[in-house]
Amino acid sequence: MATILKTPENVRAQVSEEEWKLRVELACAYRLVAHYGWDDLIFTHLSVRVPGPEHHFLINPYNLMFDEITASSLVKIDVDGTPVMETPYLTNPAGFTIHSAIHMAREDAKAVLHLHTPYGQAVSAMADGLLPITQTAMLIRDEIAFHHYEGVATDLEERERLVADLGAKNAMILRNHGTLTVGETVGEAFIRMYFLERACEAQVHALAGGPERLNHPPQGTPEKAAAQGREGLKLVGNLLAWPALMRRMDRLSPGYRD
Repeated sequence: MATILKTPENVRAQVSEEEWKLRVELACAYRLVAHYGWDDLIFTHLSVRVPGPEHHFLINPYNLMFDEITASSLVKIDVDGTPVMETPYLTNPAGFTIHSAIHMAREDAKAVLHLHTPYGQAVSAMADGLLPITQTAMLIRDEIAFHHYEGVATDLEERERLVADLGAKNAMILRNHGTLTVGETVGEAFIRMYFLERACEAQVHALAGGPERLNHPPQGTPEKAAAQGREGLKLVGNLLAWPALMRRMDRLSPGYRD
């Protein structure tokens, strides 16, 4: 018989309204990742930093599937990976390494999403990375940094190299590993990830016919699209698509708000 862990009661009463709102949004993002088929069993991780000088952040319980995660079950940890509220759940050491590095280094990176989808991994293994061959790729491509694979991310010394490679960018292809995005809000990071994942998927399909059969856009248009993407993503992520995505989860999987 499967073991069922009991989520602590009255979590909402123990946190601020601002933190509860972030918990709801992050739990919704986990359910959306499962909805789009981007999850990898219990692996990969999404996080959001809680307001305050401590740089505490919320991350998934390691032993729950993404479609089981709720606002109350999210684990709040400090920059040393220690839970700061009572919880029956474990946390992912690799998740701590990656997310703590970015949350500590980038004040604007309040939300961090990391995935291992087949399409994201395929592009991460391609020498040229993401190609500017679709509108979706062109909208996001200038935001992408790269980080070379160092094994499962449990070595705390890797944090400095992750941060250095990300720099001021808002998306990263982790070579031979997967994808990562950051944002000032959960919605912004999620929409950025949606663009990145869709671009990777389209590239894998386009290359199935051979690189010699690709149609490349006219000179100057990738740069134009990149500028349009930088201007429009915050609006789409915060005011348009993200609220619509939350309404979708309210219809399909409303338990994320518990």
